Amino acid sequence: MKKIYDISELKEIARKIRVDVIKMTHTAGSGHPGGSLSSADILAVLYFNVLNHDPKNPCWEDRDIFVLSKGHSCPALYSVLARSGYFPVEELMTLRKLGSRLQGHPHSGALDCLEASTGSLGQGLSIAIGAALGLRLDKKNSRVYCLMGDGEQQEGQVWEAAMSAAHYKLDNLCGIIDRNRLQIDGFTKDVMDYEPLEKKWECFGWHVINVDGHDIKALLKAFEDAKKVKNKPTVIIANTIKGKGVSFMENVAIWHGQAPKDEEMKKALNDLGEEEYHKSN
Repeated sequence: MKKIYDISELKEIARKIRVDVIKMTHTAGSGHPGGSLSSADILAVLYFNVLNHDPKNPCWEDRDIFVLSKGHSCPALYSVLARSGYFPVEELMTLRKLGSRLQGHPHSGALDCLEASTGSLGQGLSIAIGAALGLRLDKKNSRVYCLMGDGEQQEGQVWEAAMSAAHYKLDNLCGIIDRNRLQIDGFTKDVMDYEPLEKKWECFGWHVINVDGHDIKALLKAFEDAKKVKNKPTVIIANTIKGKGVSFMENVAIWHGQAPKDEEMKKALNDLGEEEYHKSN
């Protein structure tokens, strides 16, 4: 029987994901910590309480499907996969190494627990729609979840996909937007303003849920509410903070794609309350 984790347990899982992200990107000397940190709570809730999945049988035909459209945030995804039991946690430190299964963007050919190779922004929702249509044809009750970035909302393919999902009334599809309001070149409002985001998705025929993306209880309710929506897809707009949990990374665009150096890692782990690290160093 699937274990249901309580809010305190999910908060601790999200904290561990953030610790993993810092250690992984530091060890690799490259990567994308900012958006990985902002999505940690979303991924913890998804993999430990929402998704029907089986780490012992990654290709289980009745599983729910998750697509990480914002593929650069894969350090957080790799962490939650490892901590769910798909592969050893120790393997996380091979991120971006030559020959590693954990490349800088998800590579489904290397890991069978990845549903798609992603990283070209704007494409993940289209993949998720194909999966949702396939499940409908197979008369499966499984659901599809797709996590997008908010800078990604500037991609035209996202809106073509949004229109398609509404047209086909894909109520087995749930999009999530990690709305941290920053992208590699700065604030989304300055690069290419996409507001009013909620109204845009509503006009494209989606049910919209607006939520604090760091509030575990609110996220759990949002995913439960999404399951009850019929005859239209749902998008959860999760309002988050880029670099969440690390004081000097929060709301700073440079940490979109910059790895922490030695002293920065120590400060970050201290911010995240990683006592075990400090006891052994």
